[in-house]
Amino acid sequence: MNDALDPLAVARHPTQQRAKDRFDRILQEAETLLVEQGLSGFSIPALAERLGFTRGSVYAYFPTPYAILNELVGRYLVQLEAVFYSRAEELRSIGWREGIAAVVDHAVSFHNSHPAARLLILGGAVTDDSYRAQEQTNKRLGNLGRKVWYQGGLLPEGPPDLTTLSADIGTACFRRSFFEHGEITPAYRDAAVAAMAGFLGEAMRFGNA
Repeated sequence: MNDALDPLAVARHPTQQRAKDRFDRILQEAETLLVEQGLSGFSIPALAERLGFTRGSVYAYFPTPYAILNELVGRYLVQLEAVFYSRAEELRSIGWREGIAAVVDHAVSFHNSHPAARLLILGGAVTDDSYRAQEQTNKRLGNLGRKVWYQGGLLPEGPPDLTTLSADIGTACFRRSFFEHGEITPAYRDAAVAAMAGFLGEAMRFGNA
């Protein structure tokens, strides 16, 4: 399957500093609008009005609302990845079972502290492009696990891609908690840890049989 996003769902990054400042201001206000109004109240006309910009000045960088949303998701993932990478040696040293609990705790803290990130990453796909973006998100999360545990020899190389499948499972638990409670609760945190560890344990057992 072609998982590339439509160009209209991708931001056009400026190169000049003044344009970069405007680009960042649009994203900051978009985040605020999402938190206040949710996806149903999010649109480029509404965003432009709040900013006092013309619609065309927003469209110059973001051809569609999905370009804004995908750009925000990308930025959130960079923040989340930075947390994981800063603790990669610690995660590698404690092994994958304990490491899963630590990774889940980091992810829970991040999502519960960033309502717009929680909405966009856990809220569910609404178009083909947002579905592809979400699948790419889980792939990136799986890559985090691969760099920590595959490189340390703690998990076998795929296929299948065990860490991405594990990320899919954990994200499913988070999404259910978000749908039911608006955040990730301790019970769903525990469910994510158990489901991910159970899956990897069984996959390794059968893989080594």
